[in-house]
Amino acid sequence: MNIHPEFHRFLNRTDKEKLLDQKGIVVWLCGLSGSGKSTIANAAERVLHQQGHFTTILDGDNLRTGLNSNLGFTDEDRLENIRRFAEVAKLFVSQGIITFVSAITPRGELRDMARGILGNDMIEIYVKASYEACEQRDVKGLYAKAARGEIKNFTGRDNSFEPPNDPDLVIDTEQSSIEDAAILLLEAINSRIETNPDDEPQ
Repeated sequence: MNIHPEFHRFLNRTDKEKLLDQKGIVVWLCGLSGSGKSTIANAAERVLHQQGHFTTILDGDNLRTGLNSNLGFTDEDRLENIRRFAEVAKLFVSQGIITFVSAITPRGELRDMARGILGNDMIEIYVKASYEACEQRDVKGLYAKAARGEIKNFTGRDNSFEPPNDPDLVIDTEQSSIEDAAILLLEAINSRIETNPDDEPQ
């Protein structure tokens, strides 16, 4: 393969993090559709933005309308979907950006792959809510379509969701308000994103 990466000539990550006065991190939120992943990420991002932090959100639905529009919901496509998520997040975090990923990520092997790509830059957040609770919310109308058989391979119905064994944080949205959930998430993030200008390069 005639591929010659040019990373050695680029400004390094430490330069970007010093400019932003923060450390890059990937906040990976997994959970069923409708569990509250994107809502919590949005709430936390607004607080971080007000505090002067540079952030971005990679949302499952958004990427599936663009970068991942050629992927379906087979096991192979889900694997490629998460691989692309992780590689894009890796690019963002290398620039010192606080990157939220909101993706169902239903199986342990998918989350393991993401962590293999992102390493210690990734914190895993399980946004917990039962299928029944998400079905009652059904903010996108997906559960009703799945019940009518209009959506195949629907997570929690046709395909199982494997809860993480050892996530960095569990947020139960059946027990917590969005505000309380965002506070929990921010507490998990804050100690990881502040940097000292005198820190040695990684």
